[in-house]
Amino acid sequence: MIIKVYDFDYLKTTVTKMLEQERQFFEQHRAEWLTKFPGKYVLVKGEELIGTFDTVDDALTEGARRFGLESFLARRVEQVEKEINIPALALGILRANPTRSNHR
Repeated sequence: MIIKVYDFDYLKTTVTKMLEQERQFFEQHRAEWLTKFPGKYVLVKGEELIGTFDTVDDALTEGARRFGLESFLARRVEQVEKEINIPALALGILRANPTRSNHR
């Protein structure tokens, strides 16, 4: 039997660092995007706005299609930030399937 022990503080720190550049880029453009894309979901990779979407599912689907298992940021453009953590993705329990898309 193999027992895996996870250091959740380390994992949280690692995941946070993975998106640091994208989070900074989002914050730098939040005011501008609030006027252009209020309530939309933005997809950010590095320091690039990839696209805007009506739903988080659409943003995540496009991110998985384009970037596979690489990190990217999908966040709603709003005044107050709501942080959502998906531990299953961070731990590798759940994997995005970039070959499967709901877009037609």
